[in-house]
This record gives sequence, structure tokens and C-alpha cells, in this order.
Amino acid sequence: MLEYITLPEDILPPVAPYSHAVRAGDFLFVTGQLSEDPATGKVVVGSIEEQTLRVMENLKLVLEHAGTGFQNVVMVRIFVTDFRFFEIVNKIYASYFASDRLPSRTTVGVMGLAGLGDVEIDLIVYCGT
Repeated sequence: MLEYITLPEDILPPVAPYSHAVRAGDFLFVTGQLSEDPATGKVVVGSIEEQTLRVMENLKLVLEHAGTGFQNVVMVRIFVTDFRFFEIVNKIYASYFASDRLPSRTTVGVMGLAGLGDVEIDLIVYCGT
């Protein structure tokens, strides 16, 4: 049985036809988040630090709405438009995880992202016992 999770319209309104996350059995698949301002629905195109922090906070909103947290993340995919951002993104990203519970991860360089942002992150989360 699948459960489709979409946050209320006043929190991270979808900018395309998607659910914020889909639960399939014991796994939660979280849609890639951009640096969208939850209040306005507009992508924040500021510094890479601002964008990464906003992305991580958006992921936190989705996880909390789904009843879980970063401690259950098992796989992460990070998309960046410039690998010169790699270390900055890593530093902010790592601050959301316990150092002994880091998920597996892939980082991919891309030509562009929706909304003209520079970083997008999606997650796979284990929600079993």
C-alpha cells in the first residue's frame, strides 16, 4: 500500500505535480527539495550557504510531517550545479546527521535545476522498526 504525503498548501506548496514524499512499505521516498521559501513558494537564489540551509530545512519539514527524521535516512542524492560548492554543501549537510550515522550518498553535478537553484537533495528513509 502506498501513502502519498503532501504538505499543506501554506507550507512548501508544490511547484510541479508531485507529492512531497511517498511511503512504500517501510520506506519513505522524499522528493528532491530546492531552496524554496516555505512562506512564498519561490526558490531562494542566494548564496550556496543560504540555499543549502533552506534545502535541509525543507527536507526537515517533510520528514517531520511524515513522522520521521534525519536519523532514519539511509540514502541521499545531492545535485549541484557547480562542484566548487561541494565542501560548503558538505559542511551544512553533515550538521544535520550524527557523525556515526551518516547515510549512503551520491553527489551529481548537473547543468541546471528547476527554479534556477544551485542545490537539490532527495532522500530515501527507512521507517520500519
